[in-house]
Parts: sequence; C-alpha cells; structure tokens
Amino acid sequence: MKVIGFTGSPRSESNTEILVEEMLKGSSDTGAQTKIFNLTDMNIVPCKACMHCKVNEGVCATDDDMQEIYKELKEADAFIVGSPLYFGEMSAQTKPFIDRLFAFYIPDSEVNSKKNMAFVFSQGNPDEDTFSEYYNYMKTIFEMAYNVVDVLVSCGNQLPGDVKNKTDVLENARNIGKKIVESN
Repeated sequence: MKVIGFTGSPRSESNTEILVEEMLKGSSDTGAQTKIFNLTDMNIVPCKACMHCKVNEGVCATDDDMQEIYKELKEADAFIVGSPLYFGEMSAQTKPFIDRLFAFYIPDSEVNSKKNMAFVFSQGNPDEDTFSEYYNYMKTIFEMAYNVVDVLVSCGNQLPGDVKNKTDVLENARNIGKKIVESN
C-alpha cells in the first residue's frame, strides 16, 4: 500500500503541511509506504486544455514536474491533497496541480480506478461553515473519479504552526490517514 501527500502552501512548515504529514503518519502506522510532495517547490504549469490526455489514455503532453507526479499517482493506492484557503479557495500553488489531474479523469479506466483520497484544508477564519460550500464542491467534483474518504478542515490557523496546539485536529488527521488505507 502506498499513500502520497501533496501540500500546496507557500509557507514552509505550514499548518497544511503539518496536517498532511499527520495524515501520512496515520497511513504509515497501518503499514503503508508514504511520500510527500510540496507543490510550491515544483514546476507545474497550468493545463493547456489541448486534450492530448483524452486521446492518449491519460498521458499529458506537457513536460514538467507533473510527469513525476503522474508516475507516482499511478503507483499509489491513495493520495491526500492539502491546501490553505485564500479568499475561500485553494492556493495558487495547488490549483495547477488540481487542474492537471484532469489527465486522469477517464471514466471506466484503470488509470484512476477510484483511488481513495482525502482533502485537508487549513484556514484562518475560525468558522468552519463559512466555506463549507467550497469543501462540498471539491468533494463532489473529485467523487466523479475518486473515492473521497474524508475532508479535514482546520480553522483559526493564522500563523504557521498554529495547528500544533490543536491535539484533537492532529488526532483526527492521523485517523483519516488510517481510514484512507483501511477503506481501500
């Protein structure tokens, strides 16, 4: 079993990264191999909408760091996507990665084979319901191609590392990491 985490925060040691790492610890505790990618450190250009991937079984024509990610995702059994929320949406670092996953959206194909996945969102706003429509939207979109096991939202994180003091959130992250493996 292999689980990959993706974190899209521009901050180093961000709340998002901490939560994705906690999920991966939970997966590792159940025996899974884990790996993490910091999308900020990668060269991922926006999707060109060329549709090359649709006529070539999910193979994207753009030669950038997504090629490594595609290879890893094909080998993975599950994955985690983490992003801070800025103005009610995922970070600019996360968006090109998400858009480029379109290459894997091939209904009834073994390319995506309904892999398990989870989302992690960290936000400064203390009210979890403020952006609940966005979380539900992301879950609905991804359920077309993947089995969304859970969506973790951590609120009130203004400064890097704020989430370290939220033991209940960290425990929940580890439990989701376990669940993503056990429900496979």
